[in-house]
Amino acid sequence: MGFQQGISGLNAASKNLDVIGNNIANSGTVGFKASRAEFADLVASSMAGFSGGKSAGFGVETATISQQFSQGGLNMTGNGLDVAINGGGFFKLQLPDGSAAYTRAGNFKQDKTGDVVTNDGAHVMGYKVDPTTGIASSTTTPLSFPVGAPIPAKLTTSITATMNLDARANLAAGVPAAAGPPAVVAIPATPRSTYGTSVNVYDTQGVATPVNLYFAKKGPNEWEVFDKLDDATAVPPVVATSIGTVKFDNNGVYDPANAAITLTVKPASNPNSPPVADIAVALDLSSMTQFGAKFAVSDLQQDGFASGELKGINIGADGTIMASYSNGVTRAEAQIALTNFRNPQGLTAVGSNNWVESGDSGVPVDGKAGSGSFGTLRAGALEESNVDLTAELVNMMTAQRSYQANAQTIKTQDQVMSTLVNLR
Repeated sequence: MGFQQGISGLNAASKNLDVIGNNIANSGTVGFKASRAEFADLVASSMAGFSGGKSAGFGVETATISQQFSQGGLNMTGNGLDVAINGGGFFKLQLPDGSAAYTRAGNFKQDKTGDVVTNDGAHVMGYKVDPTTGIASSTTTPLSFPVGAPIPAKLTTSITATMNLDARANLAAGVPAAAGPPAVVAIPATPRSTYGTSVNVYDTQGVATPVNLYFAKKGPNEWEVFDKLDDATAVPPVVATSIGTVKFDNNGVYDPANAAITLTVKPASNPNSPPVADIAVALDLSSMTQFGAKFAVSDLQQDGFASGELKGINIGADGTIMASYSNGVTRAEAQIALTNFRNPQGLTAVGSNNWVESGDSGVPVDGKAGSGSFGTLRAGALEESNVDLTAELVNMMTAQRSYQANAQTIKTQDQVMSTLVNLR
């Protein structure tokens, strides 16, 4: 027995206690991954010239500190910017110095400029979504949402109406009485406002202008469309003209052969000079029906909106960030990016819940939540540390006994050496 074995054992036990203590200290750290000390024996036969099987060994060394990337529990917080990864992958960050880092801690914040950041100021990366097409970009950029300025208004270009026109309705012009034979009972004209609805459209400055739509039955399965009523009080009197015709088949289904209808809306409610240009709005009536039921408007939508302030965001399981604005618009603005590695245990921990790429981890592979090997995201939740406190406390007692035992070997060796020195 030599002092070297005991000293190496003390060092190994001390390193083990360091790792266990670090795990216990971070048991409440969001996204923390536990580590374990892994040891290897030292054999001195090749140095001392001993043949195999006759060496007592030279002690122990710390082979590596291995990170354990098992899934941590999910803690529901209710905070909209808290995000947990359930499965594989890391959030991609851009550190203040511009370098890339990766984390499992999703306790994000929004700073005064609208950027989504971590507690130490790193920017969270994602894919921007085109608000017009709804398609996400293929390159990652720092996530940011407008907090100091409203989103710009959008010009209305189309109106989509879903409604039912009563198939039992009489002709709008009415039927005059006839003496016959056979006698015909007079049917009064139907007021044009009987089958009408309205919707606001928006000009380039986001000022709303109401648009009225009226439907008057012209003949069997045929209706005329108007955007105004007659005005007998005007001088001269105004007689509204039809802006189009809608026909249905014998089953009450919209006839796809109908000609397209375009409204020309004058934004009369906008007082600016020079006046804002007239709005050309395509009217989509393809979802209309003519059944024997009461006139009913099921849905009436247009694609414009006024300017609006950001009110809140909601994050989906695939990382899509839906932003809600004060003008009633809810749209996809971005998608959180995830990154994975061939060997996550090869990542280098740099503190602040972050890891960076190393030669052992492999190159980073960007992707989106729910695809391939990437896990899904849970908004309003955080991934807890995967440290098992009970196991760590047991490991600590074992490491303590190991330290005491190695100290005892040194003490025993000292007693042996003292006996040899005191021989007479």
